[in-house]
Amino acid sequence: MSSKPNTSPWLEQVKWNADGLVAAIAQDAKSGRVLMMAWMNSESLQLTISSGDAVYWSRSRNKLWRKGESSGHVQKIHSIALDCDGDALLMQVEQIGGIACHTGRESCFYRQLKGDNWQSMEAVLKDPATMYKSVDQ
Repeated sequence: MSSKPNTSPWLEQVKWNADGLVAAIAQDAKSGRVLMMAWMNSESLQLTISSGDAVYWSRSRNKLWRKGESSGHVQKIHSIALDCDGDALLMQVEQIGGIACHTGRESCFYRQLKGDNWQSMEAVLKDPATMYKSVDQ
């Protein structure tokens, strides 16, 4: 494994997957509701900690993704915890604007399995076409 620049002991305790990523779960700090799961690399985790705002790694765009940079729905970090295996992060966040999902819903986890179908259990709070400066999903 090659050494990474700007590493610190706490960062080296994270067990990155083969792609250099770790799962990051964002949970509303007040309600406890799970809002979303995304990926972080070393750089995005360091930027998240230094800025206080969630920064993820977009696998589809292959670049850093600053949550809310297009929609304005920033996630303010309250705390970050590392699980017992070191391979997942749980972030307590304040979701600015109350929308975490790119579909315009509060949470990305808005579908439930009912029988053999996934059913939407949550209304769209804001039309995604009006949320994004440029739709780059």
